[in-house]
Amino acid sequence: MSQILGKKALITGGASGIGKLMGRLLLQKGLDTLVIWDLNEALMLSTEEELKAEGFKVRSYKVNVMDTQSVISTARLVNEEIGMIDILINNAGIIVGKYFLDHTHEDIDRTMGINSSALMHITSEFLPAMVASKTGHIVNIASAAGLVSNPKMSVYVASKFSVVGWSDSLLLEMKIAQTNVQVTTVTPFYISTGMFDGVKSSIVPIVKPEVAVRKIIKGLENNRRYVRMPGIVNWVPLFKGILPAFLFDIIVGQWLGMYRSMDDFKGR
Repeated sequence: MSQILGKKALITGGASGIGKLMGRLLLQKGLDTLVIWDLNEALMLSTEEELKAEGFKVRSYKVNVMDTQSVISTARLVNEEIGMIDILINNAGIIVGKYFLDHTHEDIDRTMGINSSALMHITSEFLPAMVASKTGHIVNIASAAGLVSNPKMSVYVASKFSVVGWSDSLLLEMKIAQTNVQVTTVTPFYISTGMFDGVKSSIVPIVKPEVAVRKIIKGLENNRRYVRMPGIVNWVPLFKGILPAFLFDIIVGQWLGMYRSMDDFKGR
């Protein structure tokens, strides 16, 4: 049975970047209705009209995912107007990209709120219907930064470590309760979108958005527990587990150049 055909999906941060690309690919694969959540209303409406012009069913809702009450009220509106969401893709995220000492309290709260807490609040609104119907799929877009630390990303790393731990724990709970609800945790390396403008990696390849999207949707279709990209990211947990910390820092930080990858970061 198709995981996508005739289903309804909601994507946060769905107006641009990989969120928009994932929405289009799901629709091309037979998705019945795409629901877009985004804070940028103009961009969101433009994306909605663009996809509708291609013959697809799309609805969009302006939501600040840091505002829990807005998340709750909008989720309930979606359930009333659209019906049960079969596929939830928690994609919205931000990065500040500077040393921790330079972070403001607002930077910390926004990063943790959008990248971590919001995913839990959003999922808690749509999960009960999935559990009741014994069907559904939650895709959480984390990061390879949820597996390995990196300078100038400390709070971002903290938020993504949180997502990886929560997402995988949620999967275990769904299995124990035999809900048939699937959970996929996505941990990509840098993706070449505006969000990571200026990052550099001379050895580990930066992932192209189209490649990332194909891998994520394939992972959804195959009920994959993890989607990691590029392939070397699959080895990170093993390397961290068996290598002394100083040697890991030499190999990953110096030889692969990861600890210098954010030196020229600009972002959006």
